[in-house]
Amino acid sequence: MKSFELASREYKSEDTIIEISSSRKKLCIGESYCTVIAGPCAVEGWDDYLALARILAESGAHILRGGVFKPRTSPYSFKGLGIEGIEIIARAREITGLPVITEIMDIRDLDLLYNRVDILQVGSRNMQNFSLLEELGKVDRPVMLKRGLSATIEEWLLAAEYILRGGNQQVILCERGIRTFEPYTRNTVDIGAVALLKQLTHLPVMVDPSHATGRWKMVAPVARAAIAAGADGIMVEVHQNPDRALSDGKQSLTPDNYYKLMGQIVKLAEMDGKKM
Repeated sequence: MKSFELASREYKSEDTIIEISSSRKKLCIGESYCTVIAGPCAVEGWDDYLALARILAESGAHILRGGVFKPRTSPYSFKGLGIEGIEIIARAREITGLPVITEIMDIRDLDLLYNRVDILQVGSRNMQNFSLLEELGKVDRPVMLKRGLSATIEEWLLAAEYILRGGNQQVILCERGIRTFEPYTRNTVDIGAVALLKQLTHLPVMVDPSHATGRWKMVAPVARAAIAAGADGIMVEVHQNPDRALSDGKQSLTPDNYYKLMGQIVKLAEMDGKKM
């Protein structure tokens, strides 16, 4: 057995498929499916978020994203709307019928999020927050675990092990780039990790090309590469007016650019026999 026993192919040879119910249809995440998660980096207000949620729902997105508690390098940066943001994404979920995902930073926020969110995201900075991971192992909610800024693949899978060991088998891995010596992109995308993880683990693997590159013009090429490498889906940032975004505008697609990307992803998924 490998050190990441429960996440390994030796422990479970068949792929884990995570099912999420919504008012639209049952959604599956994992092998043979291509799932698209889309939305702004942060929920900034009622009108803009609800309007964008409707656009994304009509254009084929499967899950809505939007941060309400934002971990920021600077304490002076926009850190999200908190409780109001939770109410906004809950309303978007009700209006569109789509599941929603947001980041949990503190286990004390679990009660606020549990009944309003379909997937709990653990961001890169909390990948080794072992107390948080252990508590998420006890809940009946899918958890998306993003790779840490400088985490090795084994460290990442061991972090997943904390959740699996607690009894929660609904873990999704998300590659979002790692920190290297290269300054021209926000992070360095490890596309090879996607292909390797599909061999090492039965867990679904997704890619976030927005945080991985930090440049909106690179999002589509990296998203296509991720699907071609075997990723089970992508997570992209979309904003009506990226120049005015309060968080990560430089890596956000406009709705028009998102439409173009979706057309490309649909074709790639069809070529690989994946359902959307």
